Amino acid sequence: MPRKKKISGVDPAYLEKQKALLLRKNRYVLYFNDSEIAAVDEYCTRFKVHAKAALFREAIMSKVLSELEENHPTLF
Repeated sequence: MPRKKKISGVDPAYLEKQKALLLRKNRYVLYFNDSEIAAVDEYCTRFKVHAKAALFREAIMSKVLSELEENHPTLF
């Protein structure tokens, strides 16, 4: 007997649009010196990080977002 499809109640076109908005299409290049890359490699080995790109992305974005939140414009 075939399974019934789940109906989530969310428009599939909306889900596709949201997925397209999250697509990463911009590139930044980082250069590290020998001691910096050794520290990153040690961190990844110690904490079993396999995706360095995700590590860099999370670290950079957390710093950027926290700085923006701390230094938001005020009226007075």
